[in-house]
Amino acid sequence: MYILGIESSCDETSAAVVRMGEGERVICSNIVASQIETHRLYGGVVPEIASRAHIEAVSNITYDSLRKAGIGISDIGAVAVTSHPGLIGALLVGVNFAKSLAYSYNIPLVPVDHIKAHTAAAYLSDASLEPPFLALVVSGGHTSIYRVESYNSFEEIGGTRDDAAGEAFDKIGRVIGLPYPGGAAIDKLAYEGNATAIALPSPALGGDTLDLSFSGIKTAALNYINSERQQGHEIARADLAASYTHAIVNAITKKARLALKQTGMRRLVLAGGVAANSHLRAALEDMCKKQNVRLSVPPLSLCGDNAAMVAAAGYFEYLDGNFADTSLNASAI
Repeated sequence: MYILGIESSCDETSAAVVRMGEGERVICSNIVASQIETHRLYGGVVPEIASRAHIEAVSNITYDSLRKAGIGISDIGAVAVTSHPGLIGALLVGVNFAKSLAYSYNIPLVPVDHIKAHTAAAYLSDASLEPPFLALVVSGGHTSIYRVESYNSFEEIGGTRDDAAGEAFDKIGRVIGLPYPGGAAIDKLAYEGNATAIALPSPALGGDTLDLSFSGIKTAALNYINSERQQGHEIARADLAASYTHAIVNAITKKARLALKQTGMRRLVLAGGVAANSHLRAALEDMCKKQNVRLSVPPLSLCGDNAAMVAAAGYFEYLDGNFADTSLNASAI
């Protein structure tokens, strides 16, 4: 069946058509209208501007996605839309558009959890992937470890107690003058620096917990930056990027390894925007190889927010009969 996906949880407006069925997971179209250049002027996402941009883009890209897929709206078996979590104003645009479209054409409406959608991106690139497995979702708003027992059953067994890894990367990137999004710029710059040049605390909390905390390493990095500037020193940006990346990647990898040990799982899925970080991908690949664990990571095109992953997740919600009506509302959490 064809699933139309709609995504508008943050600063990417996306519409996609995915064909799903027994042994079939095909992306027919996946159009993303990025707002990066707009928000770069402000050093980060401005929610009100993001919402307005979604309004301007959602209709056109939806019909473009149908045309690219070579089908009409009457061929769509379900409309899947991200309903939570995310920026409330941005989510409302996608939810209200999807509700109107589904109601107008009498098509089943399926609400989708953004976290489940990120994980579902791996289904589109790994045909053999099926639960159970561990999912490590790392993004600008989330850093969590989930035990996935079925396509729609997620149990969070660990995660950040404060900030997310993606936010931590973007914040320090912005402070040292890197272009938005800071995480991508830090990823590249880290290759030019010394990962042991600056001592920074590990975000991995001690003991058997699977939790992390990124507020401490952000504060330590900010203190280093301020101290260097007060002394008139030039910030060693490459060394800071390398040391900062090393500490964060090591902490996430450590907790992923512990989660695999505690659960006995032999398969790990890495998903979310920070799954595009080359250092994290390499560290987890190395760890999984040593632990004899199979790692599934979506291609870079499916790591960021996109509607193909929403459609894929929506298919499994559809199979479970998780439908919504016109009373569906968006939720920030």
